[in-house]
Amino acid sequence: MALDPLPQLQTIFGFPAFRGVQEQVVTRVLAGERTLAVMPTGAGKSLCYQLPSAMLEGTCVVVSPLIALMHDQLRAATAVGLRAATLTSVDENKAETRGRYLDGALDLLYVAPERASTADFRDLLERGRPALFAIDEAHCVSEWGHDFRPDYRLLRPLLDAFPEVPRLALTATADAHTRADILDQLGIPHDGMIVAGFDRPNIRYAIRPKDNTTRQIADVVRDTPGPGIVYVQTRAATEKMAAQLTAITGRPVRAYHAGLDPSVRARNQADFVASEDMVMCATVAFGMGIDKPDVRFVAHAGLPKSIEAYYQETGRAGRDGDPAVAHLFWGAEDFARARQRIGEVEQHRQPGERQRLAALGALVETAGCRRAILLRHFGEHPPERCGNCDNCLSPPAALDATETARKYLSAVFRTGQMFGATYIEQVLTGQSSERSLMNGHEQLSVWNIVDGEEVALLKPVGRALLLKDALRTNHHGGLEFGPAARALLKGEATLPLVEPPKREHRRGARAGAGATPNPVDDPVFEGLRACRRELAKEAGVPPYVIFHDSALREMAALRPTSLAALGRIAGVGQRKLDAYGQAFLDVLKGAG
Repeated sequence: MALDPLPQLQTIFGFPAFRGVQEQVVTRVLAGERTLAVMPTGAGKSLCYQLPSAMLEGTCVVVSPLIALMHDQLRAATAVGLRAATLTSVDENKAETRGRYLDGALDLLYVAPERASTADFRDLLERGRPALFAIDEAHCVSEWGHDFRPDYRLLRPLLDAFPEVPRLALTATADAHTRADILDQLGIPHDGMIVAGFDRPNIRYAIRPKDNTTRQIADVVRDTPGPGIVYVQTRAATEKMAAQLTAITGRPVRAYHAGLDPSVRARNQADFVASEDMVMCATVAFGMGIDKPDVRFVAHAGLPKSIEAYYQETGRAGRDGDPAVAHLFWGAEDFARARQRIGEVEQHRQPGERQRLAALGALVETAGCRRAILLRHFGEHPPERCGNCDNCLSPPAALDATETARKYLSAVFRTGQMFGATYIEQVLTGQSSERSLMNGHEQLSVWNIVDGEEVALLKPVGRALLLKDALRTNHHGGLEFGPAARALLKGEATLPLVEPPKREHRRGARAGAGATPNPVDDPVFEGLRACRRELAKEAGVPPYVIFHDSALREMAALRPTSLAALGRIAGVGQRKLDAYGQAFLDVLKGAG
């Protein structure tokens, strides 16, 4: 007899119905079938194994890549009444956890792939009853994935040792090649793959060239209320950016990188997870382990590693489904450094890395819809316009800058391919200096051949030539020809240029309608948030573990007067109703 998951969905999680493909995935798991679920961040992947864990006999073993992520998921599972534990290097109750597993007293057991692949752990499982293997962040199993973890490759023997136990792989970030590799590596049939789609319609994408990056990001921080993440390329830059943003914006800002003292790093992360307004400046080491649903913006202070990385990192915004924004600020030097790094990796990986960089180039320089490029990268067929990215909301002007590009390349060539962009611009605009006189460059045919409105094109043209690999920077910072230069000079290629619309910054402006969790400034909602804050502090958990903002908004709108009515609000399961329901009813009653 087939198990019906809907009553448990309502009782445990407080949801009246499944979202998206959740029901398909849960149905396959309960039927004992092997499944790969590709679902966007915020689509409810964890529910796809948490719900079966409450219905199947035995324990669901969840393989997860980071301890912080496991502990976040542990808090969320425990909050809805599931019996859960982690078995990690930092846990001091390992013996108790093993005993609970052997006694059949665990619904969920979270472990890292390093532990899961050991003989000791397999022996433990054999003495108990595993009911399901859930492999989270499953793209880590693939060399084609952007977060490859070799230990994920060692999971297959464990899975095959329990052939009757269903296995569920989950990821938000996998192109077609990576998906095929996951299926092969984890022994999942092709017809077991469920792809929900990659669109995150609540995220507004915006991409601009760098122009005083600190000021640009400070504008984002000032204009966007709620928690945010700023990704910075280096460890030192995260601390510098955090200090600058604190001084400029007055917002609480912390730094996070692998070089910090572990206690400082852990404290900063814990404070961010618990905060309703903090900004974290971090390297990409931060994020995968953060299951925080109310991040309202993600800003990149430079180029991410790939479109997959960009999609995953921006996907940390708006996991609760509320509006969020993703800003990327890029420079030509980002592409130059990326090409240098490609030259340092193994030869067989270089073509794939060049393809990834070219895909990023297409994303940042397009005059079309950003979302469409992202979704096509993952094999989807989106509409031409999404209506929620910078180019759709404010279409940029496009122009043919080929002639200016030829002048620029000619100046690079005639000055010996040894000078940087600033000097090349001085030559083209006829700015005399001791260096230009000494080198005799004022006698060149390219001296002072750019004037008027064309001068404003020089910086974006230089950026575009570096992006397209028509120019490269040498070790001394000088510009030299790249492989794409010849076609431009011979008239076999053109250089279209996108001019982004000028941003009119208004101090105190909010970044988009709905960016705030309380868009109508409802005092009842603020009262509910204050109640949630106190309950979270007492329980030692982040506020979102109590209830999401969406549940509080629904409470404020419907004003339930009984526990039964409160229990009908989405996200209010029985455990939370029993624990917190009366406190929120008291707030609503006091509001009249």
